[in-house]
Amino acid sequence: MKAQVLFRKLHYWGAFIIAVPLVIIIGAGILLMLKKEIEWIQPPNQYGIERNAVPMASMQALFDAAATVKKAGFTDWNQLERADLKPGKGIIKFVSSTNWEVQVDTHTAKVLHVAQRRSDVIESIHDGSWFADWMKLGLFLPVGIAFFILWLTGVYLFVLTEYKKFMKRKKGSHSKGKKS
Repeated sequence: MKAQVLFRKLHYWGAFIIAVPLVIIIGAGILLMLKKEIEWIQPPNQYGIERNAVPMASMQALFDAAATVKKAGFTDWNQLERADLKPGKGIIKFVSSTNWEVQVDTHTAKVLHVAQRRSDVIESIHDGSWFADWMKLGLFLPVGIAFFILWLTGVYLFVLTEYKKFMKRKKGSHSKGKKS
């Protein structure tokens, strides 16, 4: 079987097989690219009164301030997904395991912003782990590799087609020159 025929069949059936997971990967990827632009995906960063300085409030005081926000759903350090210190902005973000984010000023320990953070869920959809742990490496990684192969075969088929058109035009222009 010629490479061109093999690549065409691989391209045709491969695109069909990976279509659904690929749409999920691309859709979630687009949302992730827009996470800083769309507040619904990820809450915007607030700014504390002092930036680029050592926090004045203790970590416990900062946590205690964030824990007063009932809908965030944490009262204990173990209930946090993470705490993200942003010294250049003068804030710390406490993210709960329920994806609520509480931003606290690192100097005054005042709660500056509370919002649901959807970017982490979108990221887990993007890599497949949201569906099941095995899907990340068992389905979404092979789909990514297959998509890369489809891209390579598509480039090959495109270049080959354009080369053949070029050669046909070139041959046609030589034939016309000889008849005159």
